[in-house]
Amino acid sequence: MNLAAAPHGFLSPTGVEIAFLLVGLVTFGAALVTVTTRQLVHAALWLVVALGGLAVEYLLLTAEFIAWVQVLVYVGAVVVLLLFGLMLTKAPIGRSPDADSGNRWVALTVAAAAAGALVWVVVDAFRTTWIDLDGPPAGTTRVTGESLFRNWVLPFEALSVLLLAALVGAIVLSRKAKADTAGAPGAKEGAR
Repeated sequence: MNLAAAPHGFLSPTGVEIAFLLVGLVTFGAALVTVTTRQLVHAALWLVVALGGLAVEYLLLTAEFIAWVQVLVYVGAVVVLLLFGLMLTKAPIGRSPDADSGNRWVALTVAAAAAGALVWVVVDAFRTTWIDLDGPPAGTTRVTGESLFRNWVLPFEALSVLLLAALVGAIVLSRKAKADTAGAPGAKEGAR
């Protein structure tokens, strides 16, 4: 029997499966660093690594359109919006003692319960679902575009309005803080 013709199973993964696992581990590590670091800017930069890792995972799953949407929308727009929000609200750049409330164990418990519930719901919802490999490819641009513009137009528009409101809110908060410090009587005298 030829090794190339041998069926691939759990104990004989292909190169793509190994790459998928390695990129998944790097993405998981970046996500952990994102939520555990005490420096907000570093958290945003690790979020770029985690979201970029997800884009690579989509490429390995041959969903090129979703991968590039991930890069453009999440890595490009959302992280830039987050960094602008950090800059406009004058968030601390270095270590922030306010970033840790001391409730790490409670947060870990809630996060583990939420992750367990999410896994249970997804497994239960897709337990009997089979992918038709003989049908049209599911990750192509045409199929994805038709699904997005038929079923998901309203949530996308709502998300864009939410992101715009967050940006405007960050600008308003930044301007308000400047006006409060500039208009305070004795602000310059107290500094002397």
